[in-house]
Amino acid sequence: MHPSPSGAAAPSAHPQPKSPRDLFVSFTWLALQGFGGVLAIVQREMVEKKRWLTPEQFLEDWAVAQVMPGPNVINLALMIGDRYFGLRGAIAAVAGMLAIPLVVILVLAVLYAHYAANPQVAAALRGMGAVSGGLIAATGIKLIPQLRKHPLGFATCLAFVVLVFGAIAVFKMPLGWVLLAVGSVACAWTWRRIPA
Repeated sequence: MHPSPSGAAAPSAHPQPKSPRDLFVSFTWLALQGFGGVLAIVQREMVEKKRWLTPEQFLEDWAVAQVMPGPNVINLALMIGDRYFGLRGAIAAVAGMLAIPLVVILVLAVLYAHYAANPQVAAALRGMGAVSGGLIAATGIKLIPQLRKHPLGFATCLAFVVLVFGAIAVFKMPLGWVLLAVGSVACAWTWRRIPA
Protein backbone atom coordinates (compact mmCIF):
# COMPACT_ATOMS: atom_id res chain seq x y z
CA MET A 1 0.00 0.00 0.00
CA HIS A 2 2.04 2.90 -1.28
CA PRO A 3 0.89 6.50 -1.31
CA SER A 4 -0.99 7.95 -4.21
CA PRO A 5 0.76 10.61 -6.31
CA SER A 6 -0.91 13.30 -4.20
CA GLY A 7 0.93 11.98 -1.15
CA ALA A 8 -2.11 10.63 0.67
CA ALA A 9 -2.00 7.06 1.83
CA ALA A 10 -4.20 4.58 0.01
CA PRO A 11 -7.48 3.72 1.74
CA SER A 12 -7.40 0.77 4.08
CA ALA A 13 -9.85 -1.56 5.80
CA HIS A 14 -8.24 -0.80 9.14
CA PRO A 15 -6.95 2.37 10.82
CA GLN A 16 -3.70 3.86 9.58
CA PRO A 17 -1.34 6.68 10.55
CA LYS A 18 -2.57 10.14 9.60
CA SER A 19 0.82 11.54 8.53
CA PRO A 20 4.57 10.96 8.76
CA ARG A 21 4.46 13.07 11.94
CA ASP A 22 1.97 10.57 13.41
CA LEU A 23 4.43 7.78 12.56
CA PHE A 24 7.31 9.68 14.18
CA VAL A 25 5.39 10.36 17.41
CA SER A 26 3.99 6.81 17.58
CA PHE A 27 7.36 5.14 17.07
CA THR A 28 9.04 7.52 19.52
CA TRP A 29 6.46 6.60 22.16
CA LEU A 30 6.87 2.94 21.31
CA ALA A 31 10.67 3.10 21.60
CA LEU A 32 10.50 4.94 24.93
CA GLN A 33 8.35 2.11 26.34
CA GLY A 34 10.64 -0.63 25.08
CA PHE A 35 13.30 -0.92 27.74
CA GLY A 36 14.61 -4.50 27.79
CA GLY A 37 12.90 -5.49 24.54
CA VAL A 38 10.52 -3.73 22.22
CA LEU A 39 8.81 -6.75 20.58
CA ALA A 40 5.99 -7.04 23.11
CA ILE A 41 5.37 -3.28 22.98
CA VAL A 42 5.35 -3.21 19.15
CA GLN A 43 2.80 -6.00 18.99
CA ARG A 44 0.53 -4.37 21.58
CA GLU A 45 0.76 -0.85 20.08
CA MET A 46 0.63 -1.67 16.35
CA VAL A 47 -1.89 -4.55 16.46
CA GLU A 48 -4.01 -4.21 19.58
CA LYS A 49 -4.14 -0.46 20.24
CA LYS A 50 -3.62 1.40 16.97
CA ARG A 51 -4.68 -1.54 14.76
CA TRP A 52 -2.37 -0.36 11.96
CA LEU A 53 -1.54 -4.03 11.36
CA THR A 54 -3.65 -7.16 11.60
CA PRO A 55 -2.15 -10.02 13.64
CA GLU A 56 -1.39 -11.81 10.36
CA GLN A 57 0.37 -8.76 8.88
CA PHE A 58 2.39 -8.32 12.06
CA LEU A 59 3.51 -11.95 12.01
CA GLU A 60 4.51 -11.74 8.33
CA ASP A 61 6.27 -8.38 8.70
CA TRP A 62 8.09 -9.51 11.85
CA ALA A 63 9.31 -12.63 10.04
CA VAL A 64 10.72 -10.48 7.24
CA ALA A 65 12.22 -8.00 9.74
CA GLN A 66 14.05 -10.83 11.49
CA VAL A 67 15.77 -12.18 8.39
CA MET A 68 16.88 -8.74 7.16
CA PRO A 69 20.21 -7.41 8.41
CA GLY A 70 20.03 -4.88 11.22
CA PRO A 71 17.86 -4.50 14.33
CA ASN A 72 14.49 -6.24 13.90
CA VAL A 73 12.34 -3.42 15.22
CA ILE A 74 14.09 -0.83 13.02
CA ASN A 75 13.42 -3.05 10.01
CA LEU A 76 9.77 -3.31 11.04
CA ALA A 77 9.46 0.48 11.50
CA LEU A 78 10.99 0.96 8.06
CA MET A 79 8.46 -1.41 6.46
CA ILE A 80 5.45 0.11 8.24
CA GLY A 81 6.51 3.67 7.40
CA ASP A 82 7.12 2.77 3.75
CA ARG A 83 3.77 0.98 3.50
CA TYR A 84 1.82 4.12 4.40
CA PHE A 85 3.92 7.07 3.19
CA GLY A 86 6.76 5.69 1.10
CA LEU A 87 10.25 7.05 1.75
CA ARG A 88 8.97 9.93 3.93
CA GLY A 89 7.11 7.47 6.14
CA ALA A 90 10.08 5.13 6.39
CA ILE A 91 12.38 7.98 7.46
CA ALA A 92 9.82 9.31 9.96
CA ALA A 93 9.27 5.89 11.55
CA VAL A 94 12.98 5.12 11.87
CA ALA A 95 13.72 8.62 13.18
CA GLY A 96 11.01 8.11 15.80
CA MET A 97 12.62 4.83 16.86
CA LEU A 98 16.07 6.42 17.16
CA ALA A 99 16.08 10.18 17.89
CA ILE A 100 14.80 10.71 21.45
CA PRO A 101 15.67 7.17 22.63
CA LEU A 102 19.27 7.83 21.55
CA VAL A 103 19.45 10.81 23.91
CA VAL A 104 17.94 8.72 26.73
CA ILE A 105 20.44 5.90 26.09
CA LEU A 106 23.39 8.31 26.14
CA VAL A 107 22.24 9.73 29.49
CA LEU A 108 21.74 6.20 30.88
CA ALA A 109 25.19 5.16 29.61
CA VAL A 110 26.80 8.02 31.52
CA LEU A 111 24.85 7.09 34.67
CA TYR A 112 25.72 3.41 34.25
CA ALA A 113 29.42 4.18 33.85
CA HIS A 114 29.24 6.12 37.12
CA TYR A 115 27.21 3.58 39.13
CA ALA A 116 28.09 0.22 37.47
CA ALA A 117 30.15 -0.96 40.46
CA ASN A 118 27.16 -0.56 42.80
CA PRO A 119 25.80 -4.07 43.70
CA GLN A 120 22.21 -2.80 43.84
CA VAL A 121 22.46 -1.47 40.26
CA ALA A 122 23.86 -4.81 39.03
CA ALA A 123 21.02 -6.70 40.76
CA ALA A 124 18.40 -4.36 39.31
CA LEU A 125 19.76 -4.89 35.79
CA ARG A 126 19.63 -8.68 36.24
CA GLY A 127 16.01 -8.31 37.31
CA MET A 128 15.22 -6.27 34.21
CA GLY A 129 16.73 -9.03 32.07
CA ALA A 130 14.27 -11.54 33.55
CA VAL A 131 11.35 -9.20 32.85
CA SER A 132 12.41 -8.66 29.23
CA GLY A 133 12.68 -12.42 28.73
CA GLY A 134 9.11 -12.76 30.02
CA LEU A 135 7.90 -10.02 27.65
CA ILE A 136 9.45 -11.75 24.64
CA ALA A 137 8.03 -15.15 25.66
CA ALA A 138 4.55 -13.65 26.19
CA THR A 139 4.59 -12.03 22.75
CA GLY A 140 5.68 -15.28 21.13
CA ILE A 141 2.81 -17.11 22.83
CA LYS A 142 0.34 -14.43 21.67
CA LEU A 143 1.48 -14.94 18.06
CA ILE A 144 0.95 -18.72 18.12
CA PRO A 145 -2.80 -18.59 17.22
CA GLN A 146 -1.92 -16.86 13.93
CA LEU A 147 -0.02 -19.99 12.91
CA ARG A 148 -3.36 -21.82 12.56
CA LYS A 149 -3.91 -19.86 9.33
CA HIS A 150 -0.48 -20.71 7.90
CA PRO A 151 -0.38 -22.72 4.63
CA LEU A 152 1.83 -25.40 6.24
CA GLY A 153 -0.68 -26.12 8.99
CA PHE A 154 -0.49 -25.58 12.73
CA ALA A 155 1.35 -28.82 13.59
CA THR A 156 4.11 -28.22 11.02
CA CYS A 157 4.57 -24.62 12.20
CA LEU A 158 4.88 -25.79 15.81
CA ALA A 159 7.45 -28.36 14.70
CA PHE A 160 9.50 -25.53 13.16
CA VAL A 161 9.16 -23.52 16.39
CA VAL A 162 10.44 -26.47 18.45
CA LEU A 163 13.24 -27.14 15.95
CA VAL A 164 14.48 -23.53 16.01
CA PHE A 165 14.19 -23.30 19.80
CA GLY A 166 16.12 -26.54 20.22
CA ALA A 167 18.83 -25.56 17.76
CA ILE A 168 19.44 -22.17 19.40
CA ALA A 169 18.64 -22.73 23.08
CA VAL A 170 19.71 -26.36 23.54
CA PHE A 171 22.42 -26.96 20.93
CA LYS A 172 23.73 -23.33 20.97
CA MET A 173 23.82 -23.08 17.17
CA PRO A 174 24.42 -19.57 15.74
CA LEU A 175 21.19 -17.72 14.92
CA GLY A 176 22.32 -16.88 11.38
CA TRP A 177 22.90 -20.52 10.44
CA VAL A 178 19.60 -21.60 11.96
CA LEU A 179 17.72 -18.89 10.07
CA LEU A 180 19.48 -19.80 6.84
CA ALA A 181 18.88 -23.55 7.14
CA VAL A 182 15.46 -23.81 8.76
CA GLY A 183 14.15 -20.54 7.30
CA SER A 184 15.06 -21.60 3.75
CA VAL A 185 13.23 -24.90 4.15
CA ALA A 186 10.16 -23.22 5.68
CA CYS A 187 10.05 -20.55 2.95
CA ALA A 188 10.44 -23.04 0.10
CA TRP A 189 7.87 -25.41 1.58
CA THR A 190 5.36 -22.59 2.15
CA TRP A 191 5.88 -21.26 -1.38
CA ARG A 192 5.06 -24.71 -2.79
CA ARG A 193 1.90 -24.96 -0.65
CA ILE A 194 0.46 -21.57 -1.67
CA PRO A 195 -1.99 -22.03 -4.56
CA ALA A 196 -0.90 -20.39 -7.82
